[in-house]
Amino acid sequence: MTGSSTPVLELRDVSKSFGPVVALRAGSLRVEAGSIHALVGENGAGKSTLVKVVAGVHRRDGGDFLLGGDSVDFGSTSDSKDAGVAVIYQEPTLFPDLSVMENIFMGRQIVGRGRRIDRPAMYAEAEGLFGRLGVDLDPRRPARGLSIADQQIIEIAKAISLDARLLIMDEPTAALSGVEVERLFAVARSLRDEGRALVFISHRFDEVFDLCDTITVMRDGSYVATHRTEDTSSPAIVAEMVGREVADLFPKTPAEIGEPVLEVEGLQSRGVFHDVSFTVRRGEIVGLAGLVGAGRSEIARAVFGVDGYDAGRVRLNGRDIRRRSPRAAIDAGMAFVPEDRRAQGLVTEASVARNVASVIRGGLARAGLLTTGAENRAAGPWAGRLEVKTNALDMSARTMSGGNQQKVVIAKWLATEPDLLIIDEPTRGIDVGTKSEVHRLLSELAGQGMAILMISSELPEVLGMADRVLVVCEGRITADLPRADATPEAVMHAATRQLEVAG
Repeated sequence: MTGSSTPVLELRDVSKSFGPVVALRAGSLRVEAGSIHALVGENGAGKSTLVKVVAGVHRRDGGDFLLGGDSVDFGSTSDSKDAGVAVIYQEPTLFPDLSVMENIFMGRQIVGRGRRIDRPAMYAEAEGLFGRLGVDLDPRRPARGLSIADQQIIEIAKAISLDARLLIMDEPTAALSGVEVERLFAVARSLRDEGRALVFISHRFDEVFDLCDTITVMRDGSYVATHRTEDTSSPAIVAEMVGREVADLFPKTPAEIGEPVLEVEGLQSRGVFHDVSFTVRRGEIVGLAGLVGAGRSEIARAVFGVDGYDAGRVRLNGRDIRRRSPRAAIDAGMAFVPEDRRAQGLVTEASVARNVASVIRGGLARAGLLTTGAENRAAGPWAGRLEVKTNALDMSARTMSGGNQQKVVIAKWLATEPDLLIIDEPTRGIDVGTKSEVHRLLSELAGQGMAILMISSELPEVLGMADRVLVVCEGRITADLPRADATPEAVMHAATRQLEVAG
């Protein structure tokens, strides 16, 4: 980690503990001006803690922290911003009822004669900022209703207006479409070309290798290595991240396919999806693929009873399931791991045990009383089976990494011992090592006879794990492809055109 010029940011052996928990052991990072530097590692590797030290959220316990060659010790986020550091989060927090311009200049309005706020000057400067970024955004429109992508651009414009020399992008593409990702990357490259330093945090290796000049790997709270992007490869980075070779990210093993478990016939929801029919059999993993907005998640939510539908029927093990009744679906043997685990799958302030036992708690109560001991006894085996990394079952789910939160949500539903598992975006936002663990679990469950309906936006995941692939385009199933025929070209062809292929 040496360089000829003075780096914009340099961290050397930075440490941070929270009581007995060591979050950062020896974090090191060197970021040069005019570069985009990737910071990668598994969930819990220390990336977020390192960023929070730079952002002024946490003070380090030890190590060196230099900005532009000067030793610094930020006591607040304001100190960090004043020093030229900006953090662009996955989900920005704008003031929705203020205009785009007002969000950019919040707390530092331009004033003219008579100390009056000069709104025309601020509008002109905002337009100039968007022009520099090559983005067409109206600074007069309210922030409410803007896409996540546009909100991130506003945060970047704000950072430029403050003349930030270091921008940190923390999982910025997780909620973006392909077109929005390309626009964000174009903006990032223009900032690099201006001589600014950028740190890019992502679990998506294709993006890291497409965008970044340099990659730093962390593991278990410590620095592992730094590489020029052109001098390394995805397998090499994965091995450094997890401390072992991950030769097979999709450990799919053959399973005996049995009788139908889920049968969906003629399902329709006006304006959402149309004439949807398919079957998932015992021991089978069926992948639901398609572009964002195609209607995949909406179909799954209707099958589970979260959303209603206008026509059609859903049967589980040959019995009709009452529509718009998740409880009826659960009682029949259905489980549903939602896409947004934090908002829909977890009670983040509750303990691991309480989350895992939440769906089955009615069966755990004795004489109307539910004890912590009963929750722990029910949750313990499932938390252990999924290797949830937590010191105690009474630990708050909020404090856990994204990968462990996902495991808790899966454990909660497996505790119901379902016949059918619907899992929406099973590995979104989690690291490559945990992805492999989740994939292995799904393969094991199918081998034990469980029927699985898996929705994923990651085509390699669908092709790697599914026995059959159902492709959804504009609310219709346009292809039902057996594993042998499910090529990237076949899936994308069906996902972008209305081709009826008999299943």
